[in-house]
Amino acid sequence: MESLGRRKFLTSAVLGSATAVVGATALGSLAPETAFADQKWMLEPDAIDPDFAEGRITGIQGSMLMVTGSDNTFHRIQATSGTSVWKLRNTTFDEARVGDGLYARGARMPDGVLAADSIWLNIVNLQTHIVAINRDVLHLDHNGHRIVGHVVSGTTAAVYNGTPAISDLSLLQVGKHAQVIGAWRPDTNEVDIATVYAAAA
Repeated sequence: MESLGRRKFLTSAVLGSATAVVGATALGSLAPETAFADQKWMLEPDAIDPDFAEGRITGIQGSMLMVTGSDNTFHRIQATSGTSVWKLRNTTFDEARVGDGLYARGARMPDGVLAADSIWLNIVNLQTHIVAINRDVLHLDHNGHRIVGHVVSGTTAAVYNGTPAISDLSLLQVGKHAQVIGAWRPDTNEVDIATVYAAAA
């Protein structure tokens, strides 16, 4: 099967639509089972949200990220001591790498810099079907594209039928639907799984 291109993969992630961006919770206390909050920022149709940026990191200068958006818009994103950073789990700014996919929310400064409250690195939110299950790997289908999902010891969790997250993945079933939140491995069709949501039989 065809591998996912970077743009198609990134646009499958946290962007719900052009008018509603679904963000993570206050990221300071982010747990896998609460990776996405119900909070949405609503805009007029076709409006650009000035306090949001997405794309790939093309440069890092100190605590400033240079990001090229999927529409080729250039962003400068400033991290501060209060910026929450997610990359498969809560982490720190020094985990950011050139080539990482990025979503950021914050406040736009007069000079155009986005002072980030929250940064999500390589985050994806995928609706999939489980094709095969191997040791520490889920083979997934996302809209006809094959994805390899890696189980990360001590991090990956499963939520069955809306119950609290647990580390036991034994109830996952081949052929069943699963929603996967995780971190993309840039320029591949592979993700590290934070949380998989599925129905238990």
